Amino acid sequence: VCAEIDVAKETILPAGDLRGRLRVAAPLSFGPTHLAPVFAEMARRHPQLHIHTCYTDRFVDLIAEGYDCAIRLGHLQDSNLIARRVGPIYGKLVASPEYIKAHGSPETPDELLTHQALMQGTETWQFMEGEKVITIRPQGRFKADNGTALVAAALAGLGISYLPEGLIHEHLASGALVPVMTRHPIRPAGVFVVRPPGQHPARKVRLLTEMLIECFEKAPHVVGTAPV
Repeated sequence: VCAEIDVAKETILPAGDLRGRLRVAAPLSFGPTHLAPVFAEMARRHPQLHIHTCYTDRFVDLIAEGYDCAIRLGHLQDSNLIARRVGPIYGKLVASPEYIKAHGSPETPDELLTHQALMQGTETWQFMEGEKVITIRPQGRFKADNGTALVAAALAGLGISYLPEGLIHEHLASGALVPVMTRHPIRPAGVFVVRPPGQHPARKVRLLTEMLIECFEKAPHVVGTAPV
């Protein structure tokens, strides 16, 4: 009912005028550097719109916690939420030269299972072998719910991690991290705007989605959504 009232209010606003509050959940390891400029530009264009952003790598329950939408990365799990893909995101398996010198470099997904994986939790990693998708469940003793922390662990030589290129391109360029298992590329993932179920998305969510699509199309290397 509240969502329908919001839609009704929006229909009587002047074209392009946005008011009220937009609550967005964004990933901590990607949001402040790559998404925050888009949120700031949206606030600049719409001075009567209040934008409240929560940066966290925790999985936010949009409905229970009252969010209008969330930005999520990777491969979405099945749910009743409505998702719109706004761009691709590419990742690489990386490790430090010190780790590879000490433990070797895996060449196949099966060999990867014998190495220390740096992960957020109990996730699976998916690789491409031609058109075939290979899924493995890596193991490791170091876990963190934040991508920046996993970058630090990889730089320290603790293991191999699957990380978005937007977080590691500088370390790849300097040689502090090197790609691993390049013959089996990571399955491309996506950047998604997800919202609670409902027939009509709020105009503020639609506009944010359009701005994100435009941002990723104009500057994919800046936002880390193009392969390097």
